[in-house]
Amino acid sequence: MTTASSAATGSANRWGPLWGARPAGWALSEDRQLPTYGAALERTGLKPGWRVLDIGCGAGAFLRLVGERGGEPHGIDASDALIEFARGRLPDADLRVGEMEDLPWERETFDLVTGFNSFFFANDMVAALREAGRVAKPGAPIVIQVWGAHERCDLDAMKQLARPFLPPRPPDAPPDPDLSQPGALQAVATQAGLTPESEFDATWVLEYPDAETLGRALVAVAGLAVLAGPEREQELQTAIVDGLAPYRTPNGSYRLSNEYHYLIANA
Repeated sequence: MTTASSAATGSANRWGPLWGARPAGWALSEDRQLPTYGAALERTGLKPGWRVLDIGCGAGAFLRLVGERGGEPHGIDASDALIEFARGRLPDADLRVGEMEDLPWERETFDLVTGFNSFFFANDMVAALREAGRVAKPGAPIVIQVWGAHERCDLDAMKQLARPFLPPRPPDAPPDPDLSQPGALQAVATQAGLTPESEFDATWVLEYPDAETLGRALVAVAGLAVLAGPEREQELQTAIVDGLAPYRTPNGSYRLSNEYHYLIANA
């Protein structure tokens, strides 16, 4: 069992306005990842009536799946705009704007806690995972998803294009571990007071019908359009489309295969 986090907050201020700049654009990508969410949910033993918290819930794609399978969806995100978008899909869910390092729920509240490619956006990932453990019931599963091996993620090319535009990490933040390395995610979870139980990988192909949809979806990631500014947005979108040209199919669509790595730990 973990105790309340004493970590300094700030990742929501850093990322919220960026991820929320174009919620519908981000939903284009989030909705395409439903099978990866399902792969995790199948391993958690979700039962009807379980209270489920998704940290970094975005546009609510995973929480819709939870509701469809009888769970009680709760979510938190740094972005007001993404939470408002998710409320349009899940009007009865408990959705809040806030910090993953300082969750606004009492200890031992949830039967399942999840974070899909979200925990590593915290200024301090260990503190964020410690908070996840605090609000989880004793022994409850906590699903942590990160990117898999670089060589098995086509979107790694996108990351290289985007990195120069992203805001720098705070100078006092712990260094970013390479979570694709064997044992790295287990080490972070253990440091946060969680008990690693199982790991698995899942591969899924993100498909975009044309270059316009691809560019519109990917400049919405992490607020890249905002960071580039109106004078450079088209330049960035063109660079993304050109950089991902190897993944263009003969009919003009794009297929990007990515590996996702999961750790299921217990609180």
